[in-house]
Amino acid sequence: MTAPGTAPDNDLPARTPRVSRRVRHWLAGAGVATLAAVLGITLAVRGGATPACAAPPTGNAVHKGKASFYDAGRSGGNCSFPGPPADRLYVALGAAQYSGSAACGSYLQVSGPKGTVRVMVMDQCGGCGPSKIDLSTEAFTRIADRSQGIAPVTYRAVVNPSLDGGLTFRMKGGASRYWFAVQVGNHGNPLRSVEAKGPGGGFRKAVRQSDNHWTIEGGIGPGPYSIRVTDVYGRQATATTIRMVTKQVQRSTATLASASPTPGNSPAAPPTPSAAPSPTATESAAPTATVEALAGAAGLDAPRC
Repeated sequence: MTAPGTAPDNDLPARTPRVSRRVRHWLAGAGVATLAAVLGITLAVRGGATPACAAPPTGNAVHKGKASFYDAGRSGGNCSFPGPPADRLYVALGAAQYSGSAACGSYLQVSGPKGTVRVMVMDQCGGCGPSKIDLSTEAFTRIADRSQGIAPVTYRAVVNPSLDGGLTFRMKGGASRYWFAVQVGNHGNPLRSVEAKGPGGGFRKAVRQSDNHWTIEGGIGPGPYSIRVTDVYGRQATATTIRMVTKQVQRSTATLASASPTPGNSPAAPPTPSAAPSPTATESAAPTATVEALAGAAGLDAPRC
């Protein structure tokens, strides 16, 4: 199980996962693009400790694996959030699915022997392989008996999860007019890009960091800022009048939930799910096929990162 993170200050560098593994590609050539389109998954090549096939869970793909549990205390985990969600229903993912913080703030629906729970991605699990997740104690007890320690589960991304309020923004400690560093919250789907501009300037692309902050070297002035956020499904929203005030959560009315995919940004459509228990109106239904089954149908091995 993942060791609890340290208590805030969460603007300190995120804790380093305890286990770093070398990885190998499990697909090659046209097989990568073909299966990625079927599963609604973006395969990205990244350096460092992030596996080459890293990507957060997206689309309608169902993953089969095991879950353990841990307690992060007051920490916001590797995602550097101010703290855990109020309901304390969160999850830590292995390096491949954490994907250098790309999964932060997204949601999974996890089903186990006793039931189903919705959890927010908040942390990286250093000891978790590609089919292992680490749930908060509160989440684990919703889907299995705590005495089990480890339980078999299936899980999938929650697409367009219902959320309260709009996007939030939190400037990192040390950010200034000369170094822009912001954390975006309450977005629901994994983010593809963040862009920002100050008064009189044009939008500049920010770079995602492993601690779940987006930075622009050289800064973009003193603010206030307009920040444009795009998720992995091409939905886009812009918040305005965001100030250069560090370590404070700034709330906006901008939301990705009501946004339509922008032209040219929409990914390949995920497979149409078959009949299943109905989720909420804004959340996608689960399909019957798993990642492993789809890979097998294509004559390929399941992902091994």
